[in-house]
Amino acid sequence: RPGLLAELPTLADCIARPYDNFSVLRLILALAVVVSHAFSVSTGGHEPLYLSTGFSLGEYAVNGFFTISGFLVTMSFARRGWRDYIVARTLRIAPAFIVVTLAMAVFGSLITTLSFADYWRDPQVGRFIVATLTTFKSAGALPGVFADNPLRAPLGTVWTLKYEVLCYLGVLLFGVAIGLSRRGVALAIIAGFGIAIVLLDVLYPEAGKAVQTSLRLPFLFGIGAVFYLYRDEVRITSWIVLMLVAVTWLAQDTSFYKALNFATGAYGIIWLAVAPGLSSRAFDLKTDLSYGVYLLGWPVQQTLQAFSPQMPIEAMLPIAVVLSLLVAMVSWHVVEKPALGLKARILNHALRQDPRSAAI
Repeated sequence: RPGLLAELPTLADCIARPYDNFSVLRLILALAVVVSHAFSVSTGGHEPLYLSTGFSLGEYAVNGFFTISGFLVTMSFARRGWRDYIVARTLRIAPAFIVVTLAMAVFGSLITTLSFADYWRDPQVGRFIVATLTTFKSAGALPGVFADNPLRAPLGTVWTLKYEVLCYLGVLLFGVAIGLSRRGVALAIIAGFGIAIVLLDVLYPEAGKAVQTSLRLPFLFGIGAVFYLYRDEVRITSWIVLMLVAVTWLAQDTSFYKALNFATGAYGIIWLAVAPGLSSRAFDLKTDLSYGVYLLGWPVQQTLQAFSPQMPIEAMLPIAVVLSLLVAMVSWHVVEKPALGLKARILNHALRQDPRSAAI
């Protein structure tokens, strides 16, 4: 008689089904970032969840994004090959990013405290565009724009795209130079990131967020990638979720807490995406607004804050959510979807887009 573990569905079994929850989860995570940023945009401070766990709702959402991205992007490389992979990744990230950056510079000229002519003569506009597009700088400001807000950045979320692109390159280099079949090497690399997170907490607990993030995001992306590579062995069950949550809770005062927290969240988001009984055809969205919400939610909230600085968070938040969804819809239909359609012409084959491969 096979053991209990052997009777549980594998990740491969789950993703072989014709639908999953990846698209709706990405949208929920993007909206969670908007909710989280309601506090920082309006007060410049942290939300209650950060004060109690050390991580904001937005950070937990980004963790989920990177896990899902690691899983789907690795699957994309395995199914497409490197040429198709490069085109697909570029057309998913770059067009909306470029358009949003340029559009923000133009929008700034309409709401700046400077005159229209003075705004465009200010070299800060050019520096903002160049720095955002070349270094994914999210702290850059535009002259006279959001000058009285607690935070001035017009595009406060683009910094994560730097790590996303680096992770994409990591999959490409690993797949070409080593091969996805060498999955033990991938597992060792991700284990190394996990050990580094633990050692950082032991040896340098006062390390800044930037150092921690440079380990956290590749670790989560890598867990997602390893889940795909070991999809025939990974079992999907709520019991593993509960066990990981319990272990993480017990370790909360130790140096293992952060690494366990990240790993638990990574397994949990994959479980939510594919577990039988949870995934539904109704949740398999064909319109992917998550990237647009993620990019545009911040400037929407900054604009609301600039024009209604006394509006309480509970009043501003639903307005921000609705407006973020609306501008994301425009981004999807005007920029993102046409860019994905261009992929077919570049690769000279009929477009048969699988929404699961359109990960942020």
